[in-house]
Amino acid sequence: MGFFDGKKGVILGVANDFSIAWAISQKLVEQGAELGFTHLPGEKMRRRVSKLSEPLGSKMLESCDVQKDEDIAAVFAKAKEVYGSIDFVLHSIAFAPLEDIKNPVLKCSRDGFKMAMEISAYSLAAVSKYASEVMNPGGSILTLTYYGGERVVSGYNVMGVCKAALDMTVRYLAYDLGPKNIRVNALSAGPVKTLAASAVGESDKLAGLYEAVAPLGRNITREEVGSAGMFLLSDMASGITGEVLHVDAGYNIMGSPGRAVEAAKEGKI
Repeated sequence: MGFFDGKKGVILGVANDFSIAWAISQKLVEQGAELGFTHLPGEKMRRRVSKLSEPLGSKMLESCDVQKDEDIAAVFAKAKEVYGSIDFVLHSIAFAPLEDIKNPVLKCSRDGFKMAMEISAYSLAAVSKYASEVMNPGGSILTLTYYGGERVVSGYNVMGVCKAALDMTVRYLAYDLGPKNIRVNALSAGPVKTLAASAVGESDKLAGLYEAVAPLGRNITREEVGSAGMFLLSDMASGITGEVLHVDAGYNIMGSPGRAVEAAKEGKI
């Protein structure tokens, strides 16, 4: 028996098989979950996600532009039609125009800032609103965040501001949905090679820094992130809500460079 036998959920934001959302999805399926997926509008994006979802026997693959309430409403109307009710939602959605994320926050355009905040932070509130209407008591909503929303990370720029807003949105949603016995949490992963990470300046350097500074002296794996995400969506985490769980080999606890000083002296970083 698996932890998710008989449970059904919706995954928003799988881009390809390198996505953290896909790593979590794989762990959910291993534990017996039945998954429905969304994709960005367009036949190209549908084909990309269907290559992953079809082998799982997924009964649901819907287009969703989170800037449109009608799209989000349609996704969860479809989930109700297909599954009757759902038990969990994974929200893995973030975006900023490339020209804005590449620039310092000081030079971010007004329109770029608004778009980034709407898609990367507000979308969680919108998705949670419609998801909670078809979610069973004891359900769970999980989003993906990053340490750049807590401390300045060079190159993360406006997305760090959005992640800070996302983290607080998690907490307020946890309060709002608590009476329905629905939990809302965030997972903050260390450097993992994804399509989104490739847009962040100095991402390769960050991986080396994390390895040098983190107490475990290494970077994390997709499998570790997948397992942690599966845990937060499961009944094993039934007493956890409004939290940001760091899966970063302990990097976030450090108040100094730690062993990285010696690594730098030895020319390792």
